Amino acid sequence: MLKSHILGAAVAVAAASPAFAEAEKYALDASHSQIVFSYDHFGFSTTTSMFSGFDGEIMWDKEDPAASSVTVTFPESSLISGWDERTQHLMSGDFFGADAGEDITFASTAIEVTGDDTALITGDLTMNGVTKPVVLDARLNGAADAHPMAGVPWAGFSATTTLKRSDFNLGAFAPMVSDEVAVEISIEAGKFE
Repeated sequence: MLKSHILGAAVAVAAASPAFAEAEKYALDASHSQIVFSYDHFGFSTTTSMFSGFDGEIMWDKEDPAASSVTVTFPESSLISGWDERTQHLMSGDFFGADAGEDITFASTAIEVTGDDTALITGDLTMNGVTKPVVLDARLNGAADAHPMAGVPWAGFSATTTLKRSDFNLGAFAPMVSDEVAVEISIEAGKFE
């Protein structure tokens, strides 16, 4: 009888106590983070470009990943195509027509854990002045208590998704240039505080 009272009291205390783990802030490492996108060009080639220059953070709850969140911001003008004339065309009125200060942003709204190291991250993507919900198929690539060079806790993530250019008023030349764009994301983040 006494044992059951002690056990009941322990359960009640545990239920009333706050969770031991909380989300920790990891800042994106802009030097090792990029978004690569590719699209079909008139059926002749797959053309690839990328964005870089990220600012953002992951609030990572290792014990309850579904309680985590991610926010990312980067300038539209950080686009790199590998060919100056194509970059200038992508930044023209045919596509982005970006002002120097215009940003692309992503803010997660929900995370569904799908495996030990995988999740579906739903969030609001704002690009070219349009905000739409997107789902990222994400994976934790690795985590360490200390980065070998930075000396702080570190993590790396990757994700994929497919976007329709026309959803963001970027659909010039579709369907000859594919409306669907394959997106591959690779980021690193460190716990600097």
